[in-house]
Amino acid sequence: MEKVAFTPLGGAREIGANCYRLAIGGIELLIDCGMHPKNDGYGKLPKFNLLRNRPDALLVSHAHIDHCGAVPWLVRDYPETPVYATKPTLSIMARMLHNSVSVMTILGKEKGIPEYPLYHHSHVETAMTNSVGFDFNRPFAPVAGTETKVSFHHGGHVLGAASILIRTPGHTVLYTGDVLMRDQELLGGYVPVDPSVKIDTLIIESTRGAADDAALPTYDTEMRRFVGEMNKVLDAGGVVLVPTFALGRMQEMLNVIYRLQEEGRLPDVPVYASGLGRAVYETYVKYEHLLRPEATLVPLVEFERIGDMWNPKERRALLSKPAIVVATSGMMVENTPSALLAMEMAKEDRHGIFFVGYLDHETLGYQVLHASPGDKLVFMRDSEPVALKMTNIQRFHFSGHATRDDLQGVIDATQPKDVIFVHGDEEAIEWMASNVSGSARTHAPAVGETLTLGG
Repeated sequence: MEKVAFTPLGGAREIGANCYRLAIGGIELLIDCGMHPKNDGYGKLPKFNLLRNRPDALLVSHAHIDHCGAVPWLVRDYPETPVYATKPTLSIMARMLHNSVSVMTILGKEKGIPEYPLYHHSHVETAMTNSVGFDFNRPFAPVAGTETKVSFHHGGHVLGAASILIRTPGHTVLYTGDVLMRDQELLGGYVPVDPSVKIDTLIIESTRGAADDAALPTYDTEMRRFVGEMNKVLDAGGVVLVPTFALGRMQEMLNVIYRLQEEGRLPDVPVYASGLGRAVYETYVKYEHLLRPEATLVPLVEFERIGDMWNPKERRALLSKPAIVVATSGMMVENTPSALLAMEMAKEDRHGIFFVGYLDHETLGYQVLHASPGDKLVFMRDSEPVALKMTNIQRFHFSGHATRDDLQGVIDATQPKDVIFVHGDEEAIEWMASNVSGSARTHAPAVGETLTLGG
């Protein structure tokens, strides 16, 4: 078996700045190229100083910023490096990257970060010009004249998300990317690669590796609880805030809520959606044929715009009558629409905040979820803390990531010789590396650590 070398530049024993160097078949590939959501300035970038040579190609699994946010930086330094992804991922990625420029520009002024923005709109345009989109399951050569072939396979995480299969005559690698096995409201679940393909090395996400599946409620149980708690808030004249990621959770939750209203399980109150999520929704419309055949994508006009959440008058007006607000960011990062609205909501007990996705322990969203009445929280940088009066703050398990039992199922189905665990915090990585069954060798490299496998 041919030897391959794998080096994480980010996203190893952490979630953020996901970027992996893979030397295979005589070429050097990068898999994903994201920015770290918790760091600022140059600390948001992968460790590009670890690159020995110009990457021959970059493969992007999906358009979440922790997987694609540093693409313009890479292409600026290595303009001859082509970028490959699925067609919907490229469409969404362009919107996400332009938004990142705007966000970094604002943060540069607010927080005095001189290196912001790390790149400009012109660099995003150059990166997109360097990018080529492919359909699922279509093999292509990332570098002309080599025997290495790559194909994208449906990951089930968000629209366009792909597992990436990399094949040479002497070694086959499968990178799962972020995956979800169950069907969602709009998107079908993960589609395994052809079982006849023998996987030598499996690189697998570990986001939920620390969560005991047996202790988690079923999706249907969570949905009943979600409906019940939402009705409590709305019946009391309050507003329900659902913080979400702009890609994936936003589109899914909007359609879930609309269906629940159509079924009479939720009252017919206005449903609001924030800006970037609305822009991504348009790509869902364009690629509606990639959604589940049974899915009905609600027209975007059915959802109201939330307006300027930096304006206190608009925040108070939005909270004046019962409504449901689906807004970014999902982890309620300071100064985002969800955080600004929550700052106003915190002053009254009639409202509710319902988290529906992953929360990093160091984020404002995690602090809000675990706060008690009377605790003081800072929702807006350089502003006074707000004493919390609201009591209905909950988390619902509607994650877009696979459970650890499902991840074990991928390992069992592929039966690789080596498994590399990435994209998880220390606890999740350690559990996965220590507890998965099977005969595969397990690896949990740190950033900068090179694994040489095969041979």
